[in-house]
Amino acid sequence: TPGGNLFLESRVEGGGQAGPTSGRDHGNLSRLRSSSLEVREREIREKGSEILREQLDAAKKELKLKDKECERLSQVRNQLEQELEELTASLFEEAHKMVHEANVKQAGAEKQLKEAQGKIDVLQAEVTALKTLVLTSTPSSPNRQLHPQLQSSGTRGAYKHVGGHIRNKSASGAFPSSIGKPEPSSVSIQPAAKEDREMDSVLYAEFLMWKENPSLERSSAFLSRIYREDIGPCLSFNRSELSQLVQSAVENNSLTIEPVAMSALPMVKASAIECGGPKKCALSGMSRLCRHRIKLGDKGSYYYISPSSRARITAVCNFFTYIRYIQQGLVRHDAEQMFWEVMRLRREMTVAKLGFYLTDQC
Repeated sequence: TPGGNLFLESRVEGGGQAGPTSGRDHGNLSRLRSSSLEVREREIREKGSEILREQLDAAKKELKLKDKECERLSQVRNQLEQELEELTASLFEEAHKMVHEANVKQAGAEKQLKEAQGKIDVLQAEVTALKTLVLTSTPSSPNRQLHPQLQSSGTRGAYKHVGGHIRNKSASGAFPSSIGKPEPSSVSIQPAAKEDREMDSVLYAEFLMWKENPSLERSSAFLSRIYREDIGPCLSFNRSELSQLVQSAVENNSLTIEPVAMSALPMVKASAIECGGPKKCALSGMSRLCRHRIKLGDKGSYYYISPSSRARITAVCNFFTYIRYIQQGLVRHDAEQMFWEVMRLRREMTVAKLGFYLTDQC
């Protein structure tokens, strides 16, 4: 053993004797040393091999784990690439769809724009034509195209002043006299007198004040007076409730007047008493031959009206039409001309209220 070899070496060195046995001992000692070194080296080699095997096994295990991790990451990468491709395809498809929808909307908007521009051109042309008609209208000779419901100028010319009273030459039979027809010899024919006029300063001042800020509100002194003296009495019929509805429709510009074929039967939703009939006026309640009927706004009922009632409604409608033109700035006359046209329209309301109307008008 190593301890024994050291003991032998110490004995040889301590004895200091040399002999044949010492050489053999030295050889044995050398062999022992070499064998012990070999054993030690073998042990070290075995331990190193064992450590290396352990490290190798650990490395193999770690490599297997890394292989699994790489395989998992590869699967994740493949999945992400697939999802990315699907997302890219979906985005391209959505973008294509959005572009298509945008193109469709743009085409629709362009079409609507062209239609709107066409409508604007038509409306501008109509406004221009309307302004031309208004500009060519004068208080003494209003343009009949502005007021289709007005009588013709030839018919209006039939009015003459005879003996201080207004008389219609072409429709003298429309107003029978309770006294009876006079003898031809008793009728004195006088020459037609020229109509003259004089401005009322109070009425003109009220009109000028209203014209500074024209409005359809009754708060102004100008319209308040006309409502009290002309519009109210002219649209005051026996059927008070229906009269209020008619006045509201006239003010809102939603009243419709249309002729009625005498052979047509009335088709109404309300009762016959409320709507009248071809031979009964719904406003006055009197038995009259009704050649026209009115409709109030979007209501489905039609109301049959007599010629006198139609003349009264038409006179008020003409007045509102003209002051609306003034409010919209379509009348280019001076203030005095506008004032006299308003006075003429007021006179028409007064005449209609008194029961006068033209037969060809109704």
